[in-house]
Amino acid sequence: MTEAVWNGQVIARSDDIVTVEGNAYFPRDAVMPGVLQDSARTSVCPWKGTARYHSIVVDGAENQDAAWYYPEPKPAAAEIRDRIAFWRGVIVR
Repeated sequence: MTEAVWNGQVIARSDDIVTVEGNAYFPRDAVMPGVLQDSARTSVCPWKGTARYHSIVVDGAENQDAAWYYPEPKPAAAEIRDRIAFWRGVIVR
């Protein structure tokens, strides 16, 4: 079982992980309800497409833009469509 932990709380847990470029992508339904807030940030990867971001909120603390996903990835990255990955201090174990 792979978990993502931030601010002392498990924020995602799943056995269904897709790893791309060293990042674990969790199914959206594996993320605990209420921890993700939409963000206006986007970024572009030449082979994956346009990423959208979420901020993480746990016990009133916010980790801005610490989760990302590809709602419409390019064909080469289709396996991570709408899966969530984490960074900025989120521990994946």
